[in-house]
Amino acid sequence: MKKTVLLFFLIASCLQAQIKRIEPSNWWVGMKLNQITLLVYGNNIQNLEPDIKYQGVTIVKIEKVENTNYLFVTINISPQTLAGTAKINFKKNNKTIFSKDFPLLIREINSDDRPSFSSKDAILLIMPDRFANGNPNNDNTPESIEKTNRNDESGRHGGDIQGIINNLDYIQSMGYSQIWNTPIVENNMSKYSYHGYAATDFYKIDSRYGTNELFKKLVEEAKKRNIGIIWDVVLNHCGSEYYFVKDLPMKDWLNFQETKTSTNHIKSTLLDSYATEQDKIGYTDGWFDIHMPDLNQRNPLMASYLIQNTIWWIEYAGLSGFREDTFSYADKDFLAKWTKTITEEYPNFNIVGEEMTTVTELSAYWQKDKINADDYQCYLPTLMDFASTENLVKSLTTTNNWESTWKEFYKGLGQDYLYPHPNNLLIFPDNHDMDRIYSRLNKNIDNWKLAMALYTTMRGIPQFYYGTELLFTNEKSGNDGQRRADFYGGWPGDTKNAVTGKGLDSKELEAQKYLRNLLNWRKNANVIHDGKFIHYAPEKNDVYVYFRYNDTQKIMVILNKNKEKVTLNMDKYKKMIPNSFKAKDIITNKEISVNNTLEIEPINALILEIKG
Repeated sequence: MKKTVLLFFLIASCLQAQIKRIEPSNWWVGMKLNQITLLVYGNNIQNLEPDIKYQGVTIVKIEKVENTNYLFVTINISPQTLAGTAKINFKKNNKTIFSKDFPLLIREINSDDRPSFSSKDAILLIMPDRFANGNPNNDNTPESIEKTNRNDESGRHGGDIQGIINNLDYIQSMGYSQIWNTPIVENNMSKYSYHGYAATDFYKIDSRYGTNELFKKLVEEAKKRNIGIIWDVVLNHCGSEYYFVKDLPMKDWLNFQETKTSTNHIKSTLLDSYATEQDKIGYTDGWFDIHMPDLNQRNPLMASYLIQNTIWWIEYAGLSGFREDTFSYADKDFLAKWTKTITEEYPNFNIVGEEMTTVTELSAYWQKDKINADDYQCYLPTLMDFASTENLVKSLTTTNNWESTWKEFYKGLGQDYLYPHPNNLLIFPDNHDMDRIYSRLNKNIDNWKLAMALYTTMRGIPQFYYGTELLFTNEKSGNDGQRRADFYGGWPGDTKNAVTGKGLDSKELEAQKYLRNLLNWRKNANVIHDGKFIHYAPEKNDVYVYFRYNDTQKIMVILNKNKEKVTLNMDKYKKMIPNSFKAKDIITNKEISVNNTLEIEPINALILEIKG
């Protein structure tokens, strides 16, 4: 008898080891999304019958798929359910073989009403592997395939979460109130994994960055400094080393599962009334890269998995927003469902979608409240404004003997009528997928200053890329390794240090101070956050003038790209300000008096806070 009991427990122990994952591993009580589907993964587990004995929690559906290593268990958590630990019992022949704990947690107070990023904020974009190495001991963890090689511009350099924590005071001092990190979930790929966009575990922080708990600490430490953390979401694809790619649950888990066909990258097919269905599918269903399988969001189990994962991170870590990668490459009906689910759960939560196009119509299609010809409705609050970035560079780097080159930017901004909420666009001089703004402006610091003055006063939500304040460049156009160069002082022995100023040359120090002053002024400039915007058509004098204003305050911004002084006649602006007025120049911190005319220095920006 004793041998039989011992054998039973040995068998049970072996069976328990076969359940490798339950995702998500926990949930919260009091959620609007209170019916969730658990992905259960193990070896040959479909002969097991799950059961839950916990007041308020019931199993709605158990789905068995082609692969016997998977079970999908949908549970309902009633609104009256109390926090505690439910047990999922896995039975065979009505006997419990083993149990798994499933914690039901209490939400953070006012979690559903959490603040998010908006036009009041300035966002710092960080690529964690290239920012700062706060813990060299995690550079090469036992489970990681690719090892650190800082000499390889396409390799791992060792930056991590601790490095960001160590630099939070610097980030705060620069005037930033939000941090967007490129993805930090596990990317355990054989090479070129540092960028983070080929996930191999959506629920786990990459061990070379730290742990889930350390990421929570980053969020907490940032909050102490009034800084929010924006999570970079990838819904379209994952990495080829993901467990559910190597061991597929079913035949339609991925798009082009057998052929691995690449996307055609033609965004316009989605709005093109002449485009074939084949070409539309060729855009959304094609693989972004041979190592980045395309996830099939039309599969309801995949859709649930992705939606639940993003909500899980909000609750687990205390996030303040999402940036969603390669937005329109995912299934459009799924995108509508995902954005609606997130914003219904968190009414203030902001999500910015990456629609990498300079064609305004293609971008505006996705914004919440947009009335589209095909009646499609997405619930995406914010989009990245790539058009303004391109137009600004054109305006600052080209000449035209017939008209002002500022008209490139002026006319582009005139397309804002296509957006339901143009003040909720993300504006940026550059990011990790673009050449550095200082390089694109031909290393002209005066033009760089004009750009920084514009981005800190323009409508929208400004985002800056780490190193922009230090005039980072990339000598080879299109070279990702140079675009994503290591932050100065992030590694022991660096000859330059952004925080202490060690090794920085005069231009770098000048630029750092210039942007710091602008961003810290902007923090309290409510008229910039939510004031109205009006601009004047640029004339041949190559000066661009616009105003931010509300009922109590007016800011006049004057951007002169001429190599000579320009005198402005104030009569042109009399509907906004009198011909004679007093103002404070925000950049120089000097008081000025204007009487009918105003002289502007060559290649210079004025941000005037109008008095009275």
